Amino acid sequence: MRVSDFDFELPEALIALRPARPRDAARMLVIGPDENALADETVRDLPAHLRAGDILVFNDTKVIPARLFGMRRRGEAEARIEVMLHLRSGDAEWRAFLRPAKKLSIGETIEFAGGLVATVAEKGEGGEAGLRFSLSGAALDAAIAIAGEMPLPPYIARKRATDAADLTDYQTLHAAEPGAVAAPTAGLHFTPALMAAIEARGVQCVRLTLHVGAGTFLPVTAEDTQAHKMHAEWGEISPAEAAAIEAARARGGRVVAVGTTSLRLLESAADAEGRIHPFRGETDIFITPGYRFRAVDLLMTNFHLPRSTLFMLVSALRSLDEMKRAYAHAVAAQYRFYSYGDACLIYKAAP
Repeated sequence: MRVSDFDFELPEALIALRPARPRDAARMLVIGPDENALADETVRDLPAHLRAGDILVFNDTKVIPARLFGMRRRGEAEARIEVMLHLRSGDAEWRAFLRPAKKLSIGETIEFAGGLVATVAEKGEGGEAGLRFSLSGAALDAAIAIAGEMPLPPYIARKRATDAADLTDYQTLHAAEPGAVAAPTAGLHFTPALMAAIEARGVQCVRLTLHVGAGTFLPVTAEDTQAHKMHAEWGEISPAEAAAIEAARARGGRVVAVGTTSLRLLESAADAEGRIHPFRGETDIFITPGYRFRAVDLLMTNFHLPRSTLFMLVSALRSLDEMKRAYAHAVAAQYRFYSYGDACLIYKAAP
């Protein structure tokens, strides 16, 4: 399909710069099981769409301070370099996006606060590079925590500076496993009160891990979706989690993915019959219209960028025409968009 098919108009004023408070007070557009069925609700209404036996699947990844600023020194000359980590590739290695990448050559070093140093081990396309750090393991994690800052998405960072509130605002209630460089934003809407209401309906909750990479914010530059290459992300579904999901499906429960990250990992772990297996490794699954969903029945997600891989994914769950109509409704109704914005609950299209 043409990438331009997934374009739509979005007023810049609808890009949320702060989350709703409390979190579950955010609005939620429900894209119901019937074609073109739309309902304006709030996140607190989510339990009414769930039934006993369903299972909610959360991503428990935790965002690390993955945006670092360092200096490249070449003789007497210095250059400030922005480093956005996106995938750990070894005990002392990270894949990262550098800006400006052209100022660095393989073998050159970048110096960060606290004495941390990174060497450019390789360079790829679009500003991507492989970095080898002077520390490894837990020592590297601690140094990154000192040198880095919360990696707010570009569409927020361009409008305001990161501050202390983002340290908690940009983590979900379920954040436990450090490694993400972007939040699984659908999870940002959940509060203890909402979780209690969900569990009171007899709904089970499980957590998997997908460390969200910075590639989620990269624009799709290809003209055709088939020419786009997804960046890999690391994820894990334990044997116990896979068994719990399979048990829920066996008793007639629906699988409700909280966020596109949860959905992508579930679909990566599903076999041709839709059975979920334990998973540990990288996934670069790219879901576009025509994809046959095997693992997920409903998706709770935020509103996504025009021409993005995530808008392509939700258009696969229903149809491109339906999602364009839903997004046009959201724009007209002044929903708040993107990471700190409102939510939508999408029922999978009937077969």
